[in-house]
Amino acid sequence: MINQLHPYLYKKQGLTKRTKQFLNYIVGPLLFIWLAWSIYQQIEHQSDFKTSWRIIVDAIIGPKSWTLVVVFLLMLLNWGLEAQKWQIQVDGIQQISFLYAFKSVLAGQAMGFNTINRLGEPAAKAAFLNDGNRIRGMALSIVGNMAQIITTFALGSIAMFYMRWNIINDQHQIEGLSLYWLDFLIYLFAAGVFLFALAYFKLAGLINLFNKIPFIHKYKFFFEKLAQFSWFQLIKLLMLSILRYVVFLIQYYLVLDVFQVDIYWLDAFALIGVMFLILGVVPTIAMAELGIRGKISLLLLGLVSTNSIGIIATVGCIWLINLLLPAIAGTLFILGIRIFRNK
Repeated sequence: MINQLHPYLYKKQGLTKRTKQFLNYIVGPLLFIWLAWSIYQQIEHQSDFKTSWRIIVDAIIGPKSWTLVVVFLLMLLNWGLEAQKWQIQVDGIQQISFLYAFKSVLAGQAMGFNTINRLGEPAAKAAFLNDGNRIRGMALSIVGNMAQIITTFALGSIAMFYMRWNIINDQHQIEGLSLYWLDFLIYLFAAGVFLFALAYFKLAGLINLFNKIPFIHKYKFFFEKLAQFSWFQLIKLLMLSILRYVVFLIQYYLVLDVFQVDIYWLDAFALIGVMFLILGVVPTIAMAELGIRGKISLLLLGLVSTNSIGIIATVGCIWLINLLLPAIAGTLFILGIRIFRNK
């Protein structure tokens, strides 16, 4: 069925059949080639990847190999939760199946893998929607991102508070960060979470306020659905985001155990939570992300463990399972992108 497009999206000049065929059957394969090559280049340039990979292979054939199978299954659960979030976000403009949403989020992971802080992810997910819904789909992805940011910053602030009072002491201190600045950051993040959560639950009012601005009002069509999320939907998105966060924590803890990094579970959860918080603040791209994750994890987990190799191997294993494998799968789904579905 051909979508009814908004006048801002579609004017009846139309595109020729040949142009549509070019966009449909050339853009997807070109994106696949670019993403596949980019992922290969990133693997080649990861300084810690080869060491981590050797340790991972040894772990796979070791007595705790079953744990990595559980971690892999948790990765599928993680992206399944994200697919559920995507279904909720676009429900107001288009109903999609769970499998279709799952395929969309993996394609988004492939595109996000190659952009700063995964900025390309919403565009790739929205590319799987019907003609006329894609820009609105990108706008609706803001809500899901807000839910995940609130979760990361709220739980990360709690983790930082725990670290401040239960891990940091005269023997264990973060180099270059005094207790004064650590306290300041805790209050700063807590205030930021409060304001962001307020904006999240008052989204309809914010959208209506922005619509009064002439320039933004002109594009009201793209953002009007943001104001129509119910409290139930917003809370459900937040709960799914928290579940994703918990899955991440469990994965890290299981892999730390595989590589014999002996850390009390509550300390591990807190330090990993602080790492997620830092990664949420620092702009990164996947090419540098493994190295950055490695340095941050050594700085934090190194407070309570001297097993540096195990820490680096954990980060490499999580990066491989949670980010690299889904990105590779997502490139295959991008082959199926059709810019125009109507004839």
